[in-house]
Amino acid sequence: MSLAVTYSRAQVGVDAPLVTVEVHLSNGLPSLSIVGLPEAAVKESKDRVRSALLNARFEFPSRRITINLAPADLPKEGGRFDLAIALGILAASGQIPKQALHEYEFIGELALTGELRAVRGVLPVALQTRAAGRALLTPAENADEAALVQGVNVLAAHHLLEVCAHLNGSQLLPPHTAVRSAVGDDEGNDLAEVRGQPHAKRALEIAAAGGHSLLMIGPPGTGKTMLASRLSSILPEMEDEEALESAAILSVSDQGFSAERWRRRPFRTPHHTASGVALVGGGGIPRPGEISLAHHGVLFLDELPEFDRRVLEVLREPLESGRITISRAARQAEFPARFQLIAAMNPCPCGYLGDSNGRCHCTLEQVQRYRARVSGPLLDRIDMHIEVPKLPQQAMRAQPDATTETSAQVRTRAAAARARQLHRSKKPNALLKNRQVEKHCRLNDADNKLLEHAIERLGLSARAYHRILKVARTIADLAASDDITTTHLTEAISYRRLDRNTHQ
Repeated sequence: MSLAVTYSRAQVGVDAPLVTVEVHLSNGLPSLSIVGLPEAAVKESKDRVRSALLNARFEFPSRRITINLAPADLPKEGGRFDLAIALGILAASGQIPKQALHEYEFIGELALTGELRAVRGVLPVALQTRAAGRALLTPAENADEAALVQGVNVLAAHHLLEVCAHLNGSQLLPPHTAVRSAVGDDEGNDLAEVRGQPHAKRALEIAAAGGHSLLMIGPPGTGKTMLASRLSSILPEMEDEEALESAAILSVSDQGFSAERWRRRPFRTPHHTASGVALVGGGGIPRPGEISLAHHGVLFLDELPEFDRRVLEVLREPLESGRITISRAARQAEFPARFQLIAAMNPCPCGYLGDSNGRCHCTLEQVQRYRARVSGPLLDRIDMHIEVPKLPQQAMRAQPDATTETSAQVRTRAAAARARQLHRSKKPNALLKNRQVEKHCRLNDADNKLLEHAIERLGLSARAYHRILKVARTIADLAASDDITTTHLTEAISYRRLDRNTHQ
């Protein structure tokens, strides 16, 4: 029977569902048809495959060829099925053995010469191939990315002829070994370069240790952006599972994933003109947005009030759930979005509210209108609010000395505190649920009264109450303390003192 079956993978969000490629040769007028909900690029593969087979000196069957991409209700896109289709035709026509095909999954686009071209989204394919217990044959350009998944046999080829020689047993392809670069120093960004601002540095360390979100308020030029760019250099190193999840999202995005970025925390800085779709993802074929590209990393929103308010409101749900679901009429995709939000804003429209030189002429109404661009519900979801004041001249001229801490030193403390959290509750403090907060963030009677008084005086919500407790728990972890003391609690309360209605 002139029937052959090969295996490949589609792309749906960050998933890679199995696609069974069935090729049948029958009598009749020579033709080639592809069924199974193929999109335009998949339909065009018949021309690429025909030219690739002929230029590689294979015989293209002069028969009626039917190619079924199963399951039929799963949309197929891109040139990722070219290699599987070509091998199916060769196996159905008896030019390569059929029995070897069941051990592999194939992914790759074919050039007209028969060379293999890289495709997008190989990392999720490798994860699913490992679960299926098969080997993965990919273009050589994708091999480093696929081999980052431990436990999967990755074979890399440059040309269709190399794949056929391997399947025939005449020249086997060696297993490809992953080239994992060491975790770098975040491109030279070091916390020691930041002059002054001890209060902001302390808040940054707490945010890094517990995974907390942070809002910095201060006039222009005080180092808010510089501080935010140093956060990823003090975050604990990514675990392999976290690195795979983050890399998988980059792999399916338009920018792709580079093995050089392995285990580096993402740091995304969208411009304030970004649309809601750019931020959360979307499109006719759903693609991940900035919040998903920042998964297990940092999303920095500079000039927060300049973002469109409707754009900012879409952050509220993923800040709580860590996921975003993009629904379209034809399909739905879910992307992880467990990011750490760091935001910066000026205290008023001109940026110089409270300046000793009297440069600010903003009225109370202008200040209130400016700060109201960021909604109360969104601010309520940000764990820590701090002021980054103007630096005195002597602090700007000061040079680093023995007391100046580097990112490596701060990261060591943050990693130790994070390890305590993972040992205690299997997650960072910022992700604790209410029941876990009650269990792990207990206070004595005096501290409970202190917190209740602070909540009432500052007019904070129940959500803010739990966030203060989470921050206090992180501060205690940095101090290697099993209990939350009054000192830890008062410091945590101090990070929630943003008063939007005060004209200073």
